[in-house]
Amino acid sequence: MFALAENPSEPADAADRFARLAEFYPRWREVPLYRDALIAGDFSRLPLITKREIRSNFPNNFLRAGQNLDALLAEKCVELEHTSGTSDERTAVLFARGWWDAQEERVLRLNGFIASILDAHPTARRATLVPPVCNGVVCFSNFMAKSARTLGRTLFVNQARIPFLLTDDELARMADEVAEWSPQFLDLDPVHGVWFARFCERRGIRFPSVKFILCSYEFVSVVHRKILARVFGVPVFNFYGSTEAGHLLVENEAGEMRGCDENVFYEIINADEKGVGELVVTTLTNEIMPLLRYRVGDLVQRAGENYRVHGRCRDALRRRDGRRVTTLEVDNCFAGAQGILHYQLKQAADGSCRLQFIPDREPPSEETVNSLAAKLADLLQLEARPDIEPVKMLPPQTSGKFRLTCRAEA
Repeated sequence: MFALAENPSEPADAADRFARLAEFYPRWREVPLYRDALIAGDFSRLPLITKREIRSNFPNNFLRAGQNLDALLAEKCVELEHTSGTSDERTAVLFARGWWDAQEERVLRLNGFIASILDAHPTARRATLVPPVCNGVVCFSNFMAKSARTLGRTLFVNQARIPFLLTDDELARMADEVAEWSPQFLDLDPVHGVWFARFCERRGIRFPSVKFILCSYEFVSVVHRKILARVFGVPVFNFYGSTEAGHLLVENEAGEMRGCDENVFYEIINADEKGVGELVVTTLTNEIMPLLRYRVGDLVQRAGENYRVHGRCRDALRRRDGRRVTTLEVDNCFAGAQGILHYQLKQAADGSCRLQFIPDREPPSEETVNSLAAKLADLLQLEARPDIEPVKMLPPQTSGKFRLTCRAEA
């Protein structure tokens, strides 16, 4: 039923870290999914879970004795959400009402700059541009009036799965709504964000109320960051998490990804020689649906007290010598490259690669393209220069998210 961890990569104080979880055992034993697994009481030997275990017999695998989902929903005690289905079928997620906002703010306050804005604006508003099918409840895939897309202090602006097909009239509508809403920050899918940003740049549109930008929902590239900072003139921070596990890491002012130990217990398993391994998390504050040793599906590297997010496990490429190459390692090749708005590097079964990119306001120079080709060839040990092609658009996945790197067979 469960997957077992291999070659766990834990620091020297791992025993002490696991020991702090003992206080949660009595509550976790009440959850049917974990009841038998926790009998031994040794957390470090618990099997891993994935979305498959979450979906199996849901919601009875999480509800305690005497609990009924219909009754909990009727009493407005819980919220029922769904994952995007980026790498698997959509999965239902339960959490207590108010849990999402509380755990999000704890993580955001690990960034001192963001904390200062939240202190200055206790009712800070946000405008959100995300793939409209990313969530069955809080993302909108059908046209609704602005009032129907305003939930509390959040305005959901985008209603298109493929941003490159948006008309200027629709982009203007989005810009007008953001300006009228006067948010303190933007919460963006990076690809949707840069397409919107380029429209704003062409029209000379700025949003004086916006103090910072959060990039979430998928991997944010250095090319995305560059454009967002250029157009909006505010700090851009990476905000990493998932619908099922909540917010996991936030980038601080120094560019470091920090975790919140109050929210989450972090593990890295199956690490390679560089310490890059799969992230496994245990949620500590979601009482209704705690996730124990949940395999997120992302590659992460611990750097002291900080983390580096390397991208999805399934998006990793392979060098000729068989070593894994992560999305982050590929993206590092684009640092300093001018003229690229978005890209996808696809590796064929024979190891050869093809890079397609959407040009920025000015396409990259021949020198930039040649330099990028050389860096990618060196990183991946390619026998031939990668094919490089400018395109007008790149298709998203069914979930509405985009892949910067992928293999033909994946």
